[in-house]
Amino acid sequence: MKTPLSLKRRFLRGFTLIELMVAMAITTVIVTVLVSITGVALDSWQRGRAEIRASRQAKSMLDTLAKDFESMVSRRGNSFEWMYAKISSDLPGTSANQSSNAADLIFFTAATDRYLGEIGTANDAGGDVSCVGYKLEYQDPVKGTEEDDSSTFVFYRLLVNPDDTFKDLLGQADLKAAFSSYDDKVKEVENFVCENIYQFTLTFQVEVTQPGSGNNAPTTVPVRVTLGEDAAGTEMILRGNGLETDASVGQLKPVVSIDELKAGRLKGVEIGITVLSDAAVIRLNTPGLKDEVREKILAQESFQYSRTVELPGM
Repeated sequence: MKTPLSLKRRFLRGFTLIELMVAMAITTVIVTVLVSITGVALDSWQRGRAEIRASRQAKSMLDTLAKDFESMVSRRGNSFEWMYAKISSDLPGTSANQSSNAADLIFFTAATDRYLGEIGTANDAGGDVSCVGYKLEYQDPVKGTEEDDSSTFVFYRLLVNPDDTFKDLLGQADLKAAFSSYDDKVKEVENFVCENIYQFTLTFQVEVTQPGSGNNAPTTVPVRVTLGEDAAGTEMILRGNGLETDASVGQLKPVVSIDELKAGRLKGVEIGITVLSDAAVIRLNTPGLKDEVREKILAQESFQYSRTVELPGM
């Protein structure tokens, strides 16, 4: 028997208003969760990408510095300068976005990339001791000039070949003054090492011998000297007859006298750096940025790296 059409229609019913509202609520929750998960995943991807790029910049800088420090050259028994490190009096960056710490660094090393790596060829003018100069600048890494929109913190390394090192820089009582003729060359584009280096801090490890009291034998203690405006000192110079520094005795641990420190032996150096993400560089270049916003950006979008290098016997 066939069901009348009117009877069929009686049993057909749509969704009620409550059912539709419940369905919409469930859909909204699902969409919200999906959007939230997507946002978290995207943030994690961007953070990971920024960290990978920062680690590459850090590796480039730390590897270069470590290699030069590991083959550092100095000679005892003279008054010549063999290393000069001093916190820049004018830190790189704009007044609203200035580096917190950076040093001018000059020393001698047996670099394997001297003469553009063509050692033993016709272009090798002899010698194996080169002078290297490191500097942090705030400028466009491509143009080599300071630009409002494209400037960032750029780390440079100038290698002076052994022939010019011998003529101009070896055997100098004032290495900084002798190197002044090369100052403008340091920040040339071809001397680029890496970018987005917000700050780098040098901590020198000095072996200090203290005389024993009474019949006690002298003791040797390791002393860390960090360079920075708010650190132990702002300058460290290695001469053939000892160290020169403006370090404050009160900030040295363990406590030693300044004369004991200057008579110490330089044993190693710790390099600590802060690398910014590309997004942080752009945001920090915003004019009129408040201090608390700036600090938040640095906390969220900067990465810290360090390396300790043992120096050859001095």
